[in-house]
Amino acid sequence: MRNLRGTQTAAIAAALAAMAVLPTPARAADSGLPGVTATTETPALYGDDAGGNADADDPAIWRNAADPDASLVIATAKEGGLRVYDLAGKEVQSIPAPPAPTPDDKPGRFNNVDLISGFPLPTGRADVAVVTDRGRDHLRIYRINPGAARPLTDVTDPNAPLVFSTTQDEVNEQATPYGLAAWKDKATGRSYAVVSQRSRTRLALLELKTTSGGAVTYRQVRTYDLPASFALPNGTSWTPCTDPGDLPQVEGMVVDPANKVLYAGQEDVGIWRLPADLGGRPKLIDKVREYGVPAAYDEATEECVAGADPGYGGTHLSADVEGLTILDEGDGDGYLFASSQGDDTFAAYDREVSDDNEYESGFRITAGTVDGSEECDGAAVLNAPLGSRYPNGLLVVQDGHNTPDETDEDGEVRDNTDFKFVDLRKVTGALHEDD
Repeated sequence: MRNLRGTQTAAIAAALAAMAVLPTPARAADSGLPGVTATTETPALYGDDAGGNADADDPAIWRNAADPDASLVIATAKEGGLRVYDLAGKEVQSIPAPPAPTPDDKPGRFNNVDLISGFPLPTGRADVAVVTDRGRDHLRIYRINPGAARPLTDVTDPNAPLVFSTTQDEVNEQATPYGLAAWKDKATGRSYAVVSQRSRTRLALLELKTTSGGAVTYRQVRTYDLPASFALPNGTSWTPCTDPGDLPQVEGMVVDPANKVLYAGQEDVGIWRLPADLGGRPKLIDKVREYGVPAAYDEATEECVAGADPGYGGTHLSADVEGLTILDEGDGDGYLFASSQGDDTFAAYDREVSDDNEYESGFRITAGTVDGSEECDGAAVLNAPLGSRYPNGLLVVQDGHNTPDETDEDGEVRDNTDFKFVDLRKVTGALHEDD
């Protein structure tokens, strides 16, 4: 979700009075991109006390190979924990986030989710869902039980280590696990998760392992810090405007296992490509439109104030870059999808690294039987038959502004989010309109 922006440099701050508030990018209706409509949506989640501070964030699609109609969507709801939906969008399981250790500590907060197939457990190989618990600085792992009334079972080792912190005080500062991309190395059979750190540029590679007691834990293999400042063509250095003390963070991530590359969306910067094992240098394959725009944090308004755009940004993404997902069309073909949160669109890039992930097209999700998707945080796509409802595959996206609005007892509009299900054939048809 888009965060408040922080301080950049004293020189920019001195020029604050001459600057204007960061411009609002063109919204989806003005993008000129083709629109597709969702088939259905999940029940609304409400980010208030009455709603359990549930906030839709990131989905993953699990295919039941034996019964594709019984496939599931597993999605995070932040302090609301985890939700499991059937293909009709009906909730079939709700898993609460862990409570705070003490009243003075942070409770669990599930941010992102991804899947690993065929993970070795004492009872045999199983598909598992891996979740970042930003509130408690852990990964949580759930076994997927096909056909069960409650399909997810927690198999996390209770002694699993903290991911980024060393003490509970550090956990409470919440520079904790944020984005997530899980993957399996086919050559070795080992399973990994790449995790980003909230409010920092750090990525961590964690190997998932089964304990002697049959639970799942993890160990840190290595870390990699993406840049926080950037050299511009005019010889100056630029740092994105963030909350005071924060660095430009990463959330949306996906691994393309065929190419063993990680795509990481640094929210206010663009999309990076780097080796999935974090063992090599990254390349910025596209930039947000706001890249290079000088800005400074105004404490009075708690907003960033920007100067003139020097024209160093890209043309396809408006900050924040959010949900990333791979549409696999086989034989190395397909697309990298990215949520352009700032203008409510989705960008599609060539999956082939040899073509340097060239931008191909884009689309937006508009109102139809249900409302469209705005300010999208997370997305997941699966190009495989999913029974009678989605024989051509499925795209699931978060909607950060679900409508119609609902008000609380005081007449205030409630924070209302959910997930939209889109027939993948509509999306591929939109991408190929100009072919």
